Amino acid sequence: MLKPLHANVVIEPAIEEKKTTSGILLTGVTNQSNMAQGKVIATGPGQPFSDKEGRAKMSVKPGDSVIYQSYDGANKINFEGKNLIIISEYEILAIVEEG
Repeated sequence: MLKPLHANVVIEPAIEEKKTTSGILLTGVTNQSNMAQGKVIATGPGQPFSDKEGRAKMSVKPGDSVIYQSYDGANKINFEGKNLIIISEYEILAIVEEG
């Protein structure tokens, strides 16, 4: 199990399949947007306060589906056979709520 530090978050990116209208699966298609969707796997304890004891509360929790900023320099890792990324909580743009 990965346990991120401070306000970092481990995310499993959603697999994005691109198909033509006729159903042909396109491989090697890059995401033109700098946003991606994924599921939060683990969170750190929160950013420590600089002027007092304690930490800021994290905005996301494991299991949340989120939209986050995606870029080439992201901390991508392969852990226990899963492709994961570790990003700062501040790079998460939204929580996707069902319903």
